[in-house]
Amino acid sequence: MVALNSQRIALIVQYQGTHFHGWQYQPGQRTVQSELETALGAVAGHPVRVHGAGRTDAGVHAAAQVAHFETPSPIPATKWARILNQHLPPDLNIRGSAAVPPRWHAQFSALWRRYRYTLYTDAIPNLFAQPFCWHYYHAPLDTEQMQAALTPLLGRHHLAAFRRAGSPRKDSWVTIQDVHCTRRPPFIEVEIQADGFLYGMVRLLIGVLIEVGNGVRSLESFQKIWVNQRRDLVKYSAPAKGLCLLRVGYPDFPFPKPLWFDTQPLLMFNPVT
Repeated sequence: MVALNSQRIALIVQYQGTHFHGWQYQPGQRTVQSELETALGAVAGHPVRVHGAGRTDAGVHAAAQVAHFETPSPIPATKWARILNQHLPPDLNIRGSAAVPPRWHAQFSALWRRYRYTLYTDAIPNLFAQPFCWHYYHAPLDTEQMQAALTPLLGRHHLAAFRRAGSPRKDSWVTIQDVHCTRRPPFIEVEIQADGFLYGMVRLLIGVLIEVGNGVRSLESFQKIWVNQRRDLVKYSAPAKGLCLLRVGYPDFPFPKPLWFDTQPLLMFNPVT
C-alpha cells in the first residue's frame, strides 16, 4: 500500500517497439510496463505499478506515451526522468517527469490519442526506414482517394469492423477527431486522432485503406465495411513497425509542448530515380 504522503508522477515515455511484446505486462515477455516497473522499483526501493495512457501492441512504437505512478520517495518529481534513464535499456527513454494531482490518471484523464502510420513506397529497400515503416511498393497509392475514404470516419461511429478479437472493451464506439493522409515521397503518413482506439484498430484500418489507395477497393466499398460492421471483409492487418503512438492530449498537462507534441521525427530520403 502506498503511503499517505505519496506523490503521483506523470512520465513522457518513448520506446522503439521492435523488441517489446507490447506495453502491457505479460509473464515471461519483455514489455514496456515491466521494464519501467523494474527500473522504478530499483530507484524507489518498493514495488511500483505503472499506468499507461494506451496499450500498444507488440512491435508498435511510441513517441510520447504517457504514464503515471505513485511513490512516497522524496525524490523531486522533475528528477525522475533523468534518474530512470540511467536504469533503462537504450530502446526506452523518459523525456520528462512532473507531479500531477492525486486524481489525475494517464488513461482516464486523457481526452484523445493520436497515431501515425508510415509507409515507405520506394522500390528499393532502405535500411534506415525499415524499423519504422511498412515497405509498400507493390502498386502506386492514390493518397487523395485514401483521404477521401478516411474523411467520412470523422465523428462518432461503431467501428467493430476494425477491432481484433480478445478485447475486454464492451462496445466499439469511437469518436474520430481528425484524419489526415500526406504524401512526402517516398513516404506516406496517415494520422488518426480519436478519444480512444479499439484493439488493433489502426492496423486493420490501414490494411483496408491500402486497398483503396491501390484501386482494389472503391470508396463506397470501404465505407460499407465499417458502416455495416463487416469484420469478415477485413482480411489484413498492416505491420506493427509502421505504427507509432504520436501523442496524448489532456485538459491540464504539466509538460511543455516540445517534450510531447511532435517527437517522432519525419523520415526524409530522396527517392531513387
